[in-house]
This record gives sequence, C-alpha cells and structure tokens, in this order.
Amino acid sequence: MLNFARLPLAGVLVGLLISGSGLAQSAPEGTSAAGSWAMKKPLPAPRNEVQLAAVGGKVYVVGGNVGGEAVPQIDEYDPASDSWKALAPMPRGLDHLGVAVIGNTITTVGGFIGSVHRGAVSDVYQYDVASNTWKTLAPMKAPRASVGVALLDGKIHAVGGRGVDNTFTVATHEVFDPATGQWTERAPLPLARDHMALVAVDGKLHAIGGRTTNPASRVAQHDVYDPKTDSWSSGPPLPTSRSGLAYANLQGLAVVLGGELPPNTFAENEAYDAKTNAWRTLAPMPGGRHGTGAAVIGKNLYVAAGSLKPGSGGVTDQLIVFTAP
Repeated sequence: MLNFARLPLAGVLVGLLISGSGLAQSAPEGTSAAGSWAMKKPLPAPRNEVQLAAVGGKVYVVGGNVGGEAVPQIDEYDPASDSWKALAPMPRGLDHLGVAVIGNTITTVGGFIGSVHRGAVSDVYQYDVASNTWKTLAPMKAPRASVGVALLDGKIHAVGGRGVDNTFTVATHEVFDPATGQWTERAPLPLARDHMALVAVDGKLHAIGGRTTNPASRVAQHDVYDPKTDSWSSGPPLPTSRSGLAYANLQGLAVVLGGELPPNTFAENEAYDAKTNAWRTLAPMPGGRHGTGAAVIGKNLYVAAGSLKPGSGGVTDQLIVFTAP
C-alpha cells in the first residue's frame, strides 16, 4: 500500500481503483477518471475532525482535534499564494462541528470538546472574516455534534448528529434564521444518524449516508427535504454506504467524499446530480480519509487535514484539491 502521508502530487493526476467492498486500494499514477487531484501546501500542523469553509476566494479550516482535545484554531489558506495564515481563535476548542457561510461570515454549529465524541455542546459562534473577530449566537435547543449543516434560502439547517458523550444519535432538525437570531424546529430526519453529508441543491436539502451508532452501522440512505412542504422524501441511495464524510455543493452536484470503516478508510468521491436524479463517480481522493471537510471555490473543491486511517490514526496536515472536469 502506498504511503499517502506526503506524496508530491502537485499538478499530478492521481487515481485509485476501488475494490468490491468499497474500500480504497492503490492504483498507478495517471489513472484516468472524472476530474483530477493535486496536492497544495500543507497546514501548519496536522489535526483532524475539522470543518472547512470558503469566503472571498479563500479557504478556512475551522476547529479540529489534536491529541484527543479539541482546539480553537482557524487557519486561512490563500490559493493565489499557496500560503497559510493563523487567525483569531474560536471562543472555545471544538471538533466534529458544522459550519455554514453567510456573506462574509462563517457560523459554527455544535461540536465536541474532545475524543472520543466527548462533551457535545449546543454552542453557535460566528466569525467575521473582515474584522477577524468572533461573536456568540443563540444556541441550539440541546447539545449535539457531528451534525449535518447547510445553508438553504439564507437560513442555516442543522440536521441529525450525536448527543452528549457518544450516547445516542438524533433526528433533530433545527433552522437558524439570521433575521431573527433564533432557532426553530422543522420536520425531523427520517432516520436518526450522524457523521453524514448535508448538501443544499436546487432548493432542497440532501441528507446522505452517515451512521446510526458506530462506523459499522454505515448507511446509504439519501433523504431529501423540501422546505416548501416541511417534509422528507427518499432519493437514490449513496452508491457506497459510508460515514465520517466530507461534503459540498460543487457546480450543482452534491459531492460526498471519504469516510471510515475500520480497519480502512474510503477514498470514494461520488456526486449526486439532482437534474438527472442519479449518482456519478468522480476521481477518488489520493488516499482514503475521514474527519475532514470540504469547501468549494469555482471548479475547485478543497479537502484539508483529517485522518488517513480510522479513528485518530494517521492524522494529516495535507491540503488536496479536486478540480471538476
């Protein structure tokens, strides 16, 4: 097996063959697939269970875990100069948090204070990119982390997640309205789970994959939320059932990346096209990983930090970039 800890992949197209089990296996460089991957300058230090956001043409890596404890770090990556800059720390260290971007701000939702899935919080914070400052917003009704978060019609949806100290997954669906500064409840997720993808596409939310208890309880379920009727329906299942996902809307596609199933991680990069109501396979990531996030600028999707092995194994400082075909 190749060691992906520091492959010099800048400008190189990398592919992976996927085994019948859906777990990543290595393949020669140059394997053709839909889109391409490149390696960029790594983070200042490795960490996992982060989230990513893109604002004003720059990428932000928010929160995460180092050595079992959540950290308040936020780092800014500038693609133009391929460089990193540390910013004002979060009010508290959090990992497994959700994020949403509204204008020039990044809102964090929930999170754990440490490993493993320890001390979920209901906290909600907002970072202003222009002023490099944080403020506290109204909390969710109850603590939860590894929650799916997405922006739809200018409002932040927080769906599913896990309660305090790794005890249970929830189907809770709350919506934050920036105009009122308050949370309200909406129709709950059909299946309680966490570590899933939540992507807004064409006016609807897509809750994809995840787990009901542990990584072995991974699901392929795809639930579609319509805000006009406050109801969920079923969509085509995720081709490779998995959890511990990174996710983003890339040019109208709901892209779902990575995941874990001990003793391996997933390299899959699969995309749902709402216009055709079908999934497509994109170029796999260079090495399986989980505990990371994704952010999009134009045709480029950025994935940073995370773990190359299940749990907190192989924590990485990598920044890899997928360019859509």
